[in-house]
Parts: sequence; C-alpha cells; structure tokens
Amino acid sequence: MPPTGALHLAAEIGGPPRYDARSHVELARLAEGGALDYVTLADSFARPGPDALAVLARVAPATRRIGLVPTVTTTYTEPFHVSSAVATLDWVSKGRAGWCVDVSATGAEARLFGRRPAGTAASLWHEAGEVADVGAQLWDSWEDDAEIRDAATGRFVDRGKLHHVDFRGSTFSVRGPAIVPRPPQGRPVVVIDGTSDLAREPAARHADVVHVRAASPEQAAALREDLRRRAAAHGRAPGSPKVLAALTVDLGDAETAPEPGLHGYPRRSGQESYFRGGPVDLAELVTGWHRGGAVDGFHLTPIRPERDLERIVNGTVALLQHRSLFRTFHPGGTLREHLGLSRPASRYASPRTSGATS
Repeated sequence: MPPTGALHLAAEIGGPPRYDARSHVELARLAEGGALDYVTLADSFARPGPDALAVLARVAPATRRIGLVPTVTTTYTEPFHVSSAVATLDWVSKGRAGWCVDVSATGAEARLFGRRPAGTAASLWHEAGEVADVGAQLWDSWEDDAEIRDAATGRFVDRGKLHHVDFRGSTFSVRGPAIVPRPPQGRPVVVIDGTSDLAREPAARHADVVHVRAASPEQAAALREDLRRRAAAHGRAPGSPKVLAALTVDLGDAETAPEPGLHGYPRRSGQESYFRGGPVDLAELVTGWHRGGAVDGFHLTPIRPERDLERIVNGTVALLQHRSLFRTFHPGGTLREHLGLSRPASRYASPRTSGATS
C-alpha cells in the first residue's frame, strides 16, 4: 500500500515532573526548529506538577508555529470547562492548539476527588467520546462572525449568531452557548491514543489524529485500516483520521546500532513500543514505515527529552529533510494547516453566512 500523503512528526516534551515551564519552552522551541507538527505534554491526576494545559499556555507566546497538544482527562472534569480551556489555548496560541483526550481509571485518582469511584474502562471511554462531542458543539455554538465589538452601539456580539446547545450524556448534561468565542481553528485538533480496543471507537468517531502503538508496520497498517473503517461507518471523510505510530525512543548512544533482532522494528514492552539505536537508524525506520503506507507519521517520546529530542531534531529529522521526506518549514500558521486538515464550518451556521470550508 503506497504512502497516502505527507509525513507527519510529533514529539512528547514531558519527562520527570517539573514545577517550572522553562524546560518545556526550550524543548518546544527545539521541536519547532525541526518543523515538527506538534508537541504533546502528558498529564494525569496522579502526576505531580502543573497542569499540562497551563504549561502549554505558557509555552504558546514563546513559540510561533509548533502545535501544542496537552493531555486532558475527561474523568472528574467538567466538559464545559474543558471546552473553554482548550478554546482559550487555541486563542492564546493563535490557532495551534489540540488536546489529547484521556481517562482516569485508577482508584487512586478517584480518591483524590472523593466524589465517585472509578468507572469501568468501557464507561470512561464512552464518557470521553461524549465530552469530545459536546466540546465540538460548544466550539460551533458561536458563528465565526458572531463578535461585533461595536463601541459606538455598545454591542459586543450578534445574538442571532449564538446557538443553543442542550447536550445530555450518560453521566452529565451541558447547556450552551460557549463563553469563549469560536476558536481560530474552528475546532482545535482532537488527538486520542487508539491502541486499546475501548479507545478505538471514540477515536474513530471524534479524533483528527490517532496515536497507535505497534511492533511492526503490518500491525500499524491493520490498526489504521480498522480505525478508518470505523470512521467511515460514522460518515467521516476518506483518509480520516490521521494515524501516527507512537514510539518511545532511546538515542542514548548515537553510535549504537538498534538492539539485536529488531531489524528495524521497535520492541514492545508492556504498553510501550520502544526503540533503542541511533538517529540514522530511527530515520530508516520512519522512512520504511511511511513509504510502505503503514502510517501517516510518528509520535516520538524521548526517554530523556533534553538529550534525545535534540538528537531526533538535529539527527533523524535533519536526515529526513535532506532526503526530501520531511518539510524544512511550517507551511501554515495553524495546527490544522500543519496536518493538512481543513477548517470546519460551524454546524449551526447557514452556508450563506459561513465562509469556512467543511
């Protein structure tokens, strides 16, 4: 199966817990210099340190092009607040925001809130899909030109271009419209790890980008085919969603060949797909999988971000750019443009009043 489009690359900039955003700013700038599509920042209620959304809101004004995708759990959080926070990040970053939808399934996280025990994984992922659904509805509840800002008349908004939302999910209800104007991207990019069976259905239905962990290109291709078959059943466009192979990388010794027996494949360890070798070896793996049509790109998690991300950008990415397999600059200003995704029109706007494309 031939490649279906441009190669997409993203990287995690987390690592050991920190209480200051300085290192995250530096890592995001490094990734931006390599023209990566986006950086992610993993988070959970069990992880010490500042909230990932808040950290990337700090990173936003210190960067210009790189997409910013914090992990946001939909368990124990209010969907209306999640929608507002992600929309705010999109405004702060001028259209570079996404969010990685996740759930909080452990008893320890449930005890932090003392409200209700952790549900089953199936129920939590069902709820996560509903949160993604109502988030999109809230972002659409303001038409693009709803803001008037007419000081002479004192009118801020055209109320005829605000739309009512009355969503009733399995565990929550939400009424709109949103309190934040429609984000610059229309809808910030939705990212989900769709490796597990339970996450795959909401990923196929709602995600723009899906991360999958696979030990071979054949396994990755099978996961992508399954996701796109499910997405088509929900009426989504062909080629949706984009699928990136999630790979944890250790480039600790740039002169060391990949571990014996790997033959260009990552090793599975628990829930992780793990690669140990040099930047050139990683470039060969990325090239082979993408040229073979297995995935649309890679989401790389460095074992040691300060060391390994530098080797990814200045080694692996530089080689891919030299081979004309990856771009040398960001062609647009928004994360949707980086990913080749159109800006969706508000579902509530009439074709006559909406200038956006679907």
